[in-house]
Amino acid sequence: MTAPIRVLIVEDEPLTAEAHAAYLARLDGFELVGSVPTGRAMLAAVTADRPDLVLLDLDLPDAHGLQLVRALRSAGSAIDVIAVTAANDARGVKNAIALGIVQYLVKPFSFRTFAERMATYRDFRLGFEDRRSLSQTDIDERLRALRPVTRPDLEKGISSDTLESIRAVLMRSTSGASATEVARETGTSRVTARRYLEHLKTVGQVDKDVRYSGPGRPEYEYRWLR
Repeated sequence: MTAPIRVLIVEDEPLTAEAHAAYLARLDGFELVGSVPTGRAMLAAVTADRPDLVLLDLDLPDAHGLQLVRALRSAGSAIDVIAVTAANDARGVKNAIALGIVQYLVKPFSFRTFAERMATYRDFRLGFEDRRSLSQTDIDERLRALRPVTRPDLEKGISSDTLESIRAVLMRSTSGASATEVARETGTSRVTARRYLEHLKTVGQVDKDVRYSGPGRPEYEYRWLR
């Protein structure tokens, strides 16, 4: 039986780190070894916990993520790194590729996209096990495995800023929230809140159930899948 891939999350925003950990927990073949909020803590954790993979936010309070990758490479570390970041400038992406970052995920993204990228990374990694040499065809297949074709996460008319604010409301809630409650907290209309909540359900980030809270018409409750 193949050992799980040990993953370190490096993210300074607690709710985002929690979301990534929850996503990871839903996947087979991966094991979370820790979550740290700074570059200094990341370098220490890589040495102490020896993860196989780092999910790295590039915009950290004490260092840029690419500086950390350079430090790892200079120290002789070949640890795999997936960038998980809102940064999408062309130069930064090019530099990330040059440093050997194996995947680049731009926030915000759905669980579907996260799962697809992690699955292709897992297949890429497994493709090197028990092999002393690779043919040209083998090499081409492994390189293609890291470049999946993914459908866009956001439906037409879905704003990433509004989506993130609604995600944040659900992630803070321990008991779920209705469209009315989400609308009140985010300053959107109930119709808008429900459309975004249904989008989150479609992409697999929330669960939906009927809430009965006394006489009258029941309403739907949406709960973040932790």
